[in-house]
Amino acid sequence: MNVVEIIKLGLKYKQLWPEKVELASYFEEYRAIQVSRLVCRYLPGVALFVFIMQLYLGGLQQLPQSVLYAFFILSIPVQSLVMLGVKADKFLPPALAAWYKEGVAKINQSGGNIKLSVQKPRYFDLAKLLNVSYSGAHHSS
Repeated sequence: MNVVEIIKLGLKYKQLWPEKVELASYFEEYRAIQVSRLVCRYLPGVALFVFIMQLYLGGLQQLPQSVLYAFFILSIPVQSLVMLGVKADKFLPPALAAWYKEGVAKINQSGGNIKLSVQKPRYFDLAKLLNVSYSGAHHSS
């Protein structure tokens, strides 16, 4: 995968992961997702504010420094999406993969016919399962 695909995967992973506080005690990914959501929501505005304030306080001679600060701050949300994309593409550890497979089987037994990978599931698949579990809609994703 190239960097753009990893960023897109990270964005999908961030959007797919349910916003349920109780997941924090079971999955360390929950905290990373929450931080990424916060960073992606607020840091573009902070970057703009820093850029404008640098120019306002220092004039045009501060332009190169203002641009540098703004790009650095804007790079943080991109970095968070890259990290999430890399994590989403990793295979689940054996214990978590077994739990994941049981969850898919339970949902399918209860009448929800969901199509999720049970062969070498990844963290992205886990996010799909959690999303389906919490949405209550057991349809194919």
